[in-house]
Amino acid sequence: MKVTAEKNEKVANMIFATIYPLYLNRLEKNGRTKEELNQVIEWFTGFDHDTLQALIDEKVTFRTFFEKAKINPNEHLIKGVVCGYRIEEIEDEFELYKQCRQMEKLIDELAKGRKMEKILREEKNKN
Repeated sequence: MKVTAEKNEKVANMIFATIYPLYLNRLEKNGRTKEELNQVIEWFTGFDHDTLQALIDEKVTFRTFFEKAKINPNEHLIKGVVCGYRIEEIEDEFELYKQCRQMEKLIDELAKGRKMEKILREEKNKN
């Protein structure tokens, strides 16, 4: 599927605090914890627990959420399909949409029981 400017804008204007409980509910149904969710979000965005909670309390949009984030340098290792979109094929002009899908991919893997060390991607040593 192709991302459109309208779809990108719709996601940009969604309130993170309304989506976070949906992520958490899905994970808890699959035996995962809020701490694990926050660990994945911190790896991806650099937000510690207090910063994440402040953003939730402020009811920031996904646009603001990702503007404030320090995206992990290994984010390019997040590949695959989520919600019908192949992450690595999302155009650069839709960076926010891509970041949202990347985060959802990490959460998806957590829900499916993938090991945390596999979710929190690291470059393989080239030695």
